[in-house]
Amino acid sequence: MTVEMQMLVWSVTLGLVQLLIATTATLGQTGLSWMASPRDGTPKVLTGMTGRLDRANTNFLATFVFFAALVLAGYVLQRHTATTVLGAQIYFWARLIYLPVYALGVPYLRTLIWTASIVGIVMLLTPLF
Repeated sequence: MTVEMQMLVWSVTLGLVQLLIATTATLGQTGLSWMASPRDGTPKVLTGMTGRLDRANTNFLATFVFFAALVLAGYVLQRHTATTVLGAQIYFWARLIYLPVYALGVPYLRTLIWTASIVGIVMLLTPLF
């Protein structure tokens, strides 16, 4: 298994853990009745750390699609370089660090870490051209 594929597997694991954390926090704030309902009404506003965990999860999903597509494309096309390896590692580690930084509400550092994850994605993209 390539390093890029390993980072993909670890990123899926991270995404599942992040989803579990965000869902658990949301359950604590909205209650089981709301979580089990069809949620047809106005959604409850998540506040504080729960809201940040939910938004971090949404942000992960927005970037993960690009990451996964590029790792799989690189695998199929056999485009493995030192750049793609580093890019996959940067993406994973940035996303791992992003969650607690966002959950704690640290400004600017969160944006810097998000930018690093995007740089990792671009590093996976460039060898495909």
